[in-house]
Amino acid sequence: MTTGRIAGGRRPAWAWALALVALAAAASPLIAYWLTNPEDQRLVDLDVYRTGGWALLRGLPVYDVITPAPQLLPFTYPPVAAMLAVPLAMMSWPVVQWVWTVAIVAVLAVTVRHAFRALLDGVRGVLAAPLLFAVLCAACTYLMPIRDQFRFGQVDLFLLALCLLDCVARRPWWPRGMLIGLATAVKLTPGVFLVYLAITAFPAREGDTRQRHGSAGQRRAFFMAVFTAALLTLLPFLVIFDDARDFWFGALLDSERLGANAATTNQSLRGMLLRLYLPDWLTTVLWLAAVAVIGWYGFRRARRAYLAGDVATAVALTGLMAVLLSPVAWIHHIAWVVVVLAALAGSGRDPVRLLVAAGVWLYYVLPIPWWGVTLKALEIPVLSPVAGKIVQNAFGLGAIGLVWLLGTWLPRRRAAVAVPTAAT
Repeated sequence: MTTGRIAGGRRPAWAWALALVALAAAASPLIAYWLTNPEDQRLVDLDVYRTGGWALLRGLPVYDVITPAPQLLPFTYPPVAAMLAVPLAMMSWPVVQWVWTVAIVAVLAVTVRHAFRALLDGVRGVLAAPLLFAVLCAACTYLMPIRDQFRFGQVDLFLLALCLLDCVARRPWWPRGMLIGLATAVKLTPGVFLVYLAITAFPAREGDTRQRHGSAGQRRAFFMAVFTAALLTLLPFLVIFDDARDFWFGALLDSERLGANAATTNQSLRGMLLRLYLPDWLTTVLWLAAVAVIGWYGFRRARRAYLAGDVATAVALTGLMAVLLSPVAWIHHIAWVVVVLAALAGSGRDPVRLLVAAGVWLYYVLPIPWWGVTLKALEIPVLSPVAGKIVQNAFGLGAIGLVWLLGTWLPRRRAAVAVPTAAT
């Protein structure tokens, strides 16, 4: 007898295998382009990671070593990241490029599967979900922040996946919070998820048993995340003391090691303010004020989304906090837009939400900030300086808009759709 429950059952492995083949085909033009780039321009951030591991293997000071010319980039991550990069240094450079690039594709697939779970699980048919999964992966591959993962050989997508899995995995085989702690120890900015775990660790109402049970799990996750981050931060002091000291009391305090903070690629609040070229003290005051206001709003709305059972939105809001509140957030840091799209799309039953998600996708596919650079170069009186700066900050301003979209518009939209449904 036919039960009609195929939508909730397991799709055959061959269907998902075909989806992965389709993803590989979609990513292949990017891979072919960037892996055939001139060698001194190829996966330059991956070269930084590998150089950190190489320095440890040779007993050289990690934070004094730089990559070869013309990049001349220093290692800028916490010392535990250099320890984790040692296996990269043990491979040849051509092998590392392929291993890392294939890993980016695999991690993107994992990210899409978990971020868009509500949409994918609601699709009927043996092939429908794997096909939709392939389409979503291909679409996310061409978002500019994701394209830059392939271009530079970046680690952002790996850290995003760690935080996402820790928050949304239904039955994790690891202690929940451990992956957030690992991500925080490797790159600090995922530390916003420590804030997220802390503010969701207490129920909204004392008598709410369901929320109290969930909050207990969040508290355990918070303590595990703090413990893991602290352990991996202190461990290098026992193993590579000089390098740990050089980072925490030297390299960490020098934001210029990351590159020109006023460059177009820095789309954080501070980066946008730096491009106004105001007096340093005024820039700092405005930045701290903006961090306070947007941080308060974003984390408050993330807590509200979590308590409402919308974990995807809560995670997306927290990820955007990592982008906006950090002193430096390059375009590839906005990889969190993948989770934003998933939160906006939801289960796919609201066409308005799908249209908004499609618009956000298109916005972050186009290289809009660079249009601002071109506009400024035209030197049109009045228009070029003002409009050029606005367009140059497009992704950062867009991230602020996304915080409002997820924090205010989405709950209102959900309520508006629910009312007619309930009435029916």
